[in-house]
Amino acid sequence: MNQSNRLLPMAGLLIGCVIFGLGSLIVAHVPVGSYAMAFWRLLVSSLIFVSLAKFFGHRFAIRRQAVCFALLSGVALGLDLALWHESIRAVGPGIATLLNSLQIFFLAFIGWLCFAEKQNKSQVVSLILAVLGVAFIASPEFAQNQLASWGFVWGILSGACLAISMVFIRQAHRHAEVPIFVLMSLIGVGGMLGVLPFMWWLDVGKILPTSWEQVGWILVYGSLMQCFAWGLIAYSIPRLSLALTGLLLLSEPVAALLIDYFWLHKSINIAQWAGVFLTMLAIYRGSLSR
Repeated sequence: MNQSNRLLPMAGLLIGCVIFGLGSLIVAHVPVGSYAMAFWRLLVSSLIFVSLAKFFGHRFAIRRQAVCFALLSGVALGLDLALWHESIRAVGPGIATLLNSLQIFFLAFIGWLCFAEKQNKSQVVSLILAVLGVAFIASPEFAQNQLASWGFVWGILSGACLAISMVFIRQAHRHAEVPIFVLMSLIGVGGMLGVLPFMWWLDVGKILPTSWEQVGWILVYGSLMQCFAWGLIAYSIPRLSLALTGLLLLSEPVAALLIDYFWLHKSINIAQWAGVFLTMLAIYRGSLSR
C-alpha cells in the first residue's frame, strides 16, 4: 500500500485502540459489579449487532457447529471482560490492560498445544522479555497494594480467556462463513450467558446502575467500546502490514497507562515503567512472530 492508502486504516486502528483504553476509565468510574458490567456491555452490543444484521439482511441460519463455537467464544469473551474489570479495580487500568494484552502468548501456547504450530526463537525470547517485564511491574505493586496478587492473577487470566475466545472464532469460521454482525450477535449472547451465573453470585447489590448517569455510561461502554472500537480495529487490521499492526495495537495499553498515571494519579515508579517497556516490546515481538 502507498502512504495515502495506509493513512485511513492507521488512523482507524489507532483511534479504535485508544477508545478501547478509555473504556477502562468507565469501568473504574461506574460502581457496578465486574460481571454485571460485562453483562450490560454485551447486552447493549448484542442489541446493536442484531439490529445491524437485520438491517443488512444477514441470515442467522448457519451451521450448528459454527453457532456453538461462536457462543463458546462469547462465553470466553464475557469472562475475559469480567476478569479484566476485576483487575482494573485491583491494580488500575494501565497494568490490567497490559496484562490482558499478554493474550498473544496464550495464543502461541494454544497453537502449539492444539494445532501443532511450531514456536520459533523469537517467540521464546519474547516470552522471556514478558516475564521479566511483568516481574519489574509486580515487585513495587506488591509492596504497596494488598490487592496486587489478585489483580495480576485476574489480569493474566483475562488474557488467557481472550485468547480462547479468538481460537473459538477461528473454529466457527472453519465450519461456516459467518457474517460479521451475526457472529458478534452470537458472541454477545454467549458472553451474557457465561457471566450471568457469576453476576448473580458475586455481584449481589451491584448488578443494576443506580442513576441515569451510570446508565448513560454503560450505553457508551457497550456501543462505543464493544461496537465502534471493534469495528475500527476489524476494518483496519487486514489493510496494514503485520509490523505496523503490532506497533499500533500497543496504543491500547499505552492509553490505559497514561490515563492511570495522569488522570487517576496512580503511582508508577521507574522500575515499573521499565517493566512496561519490556512487556510491550515482548508483545510487539510476539505479534510479529504470529
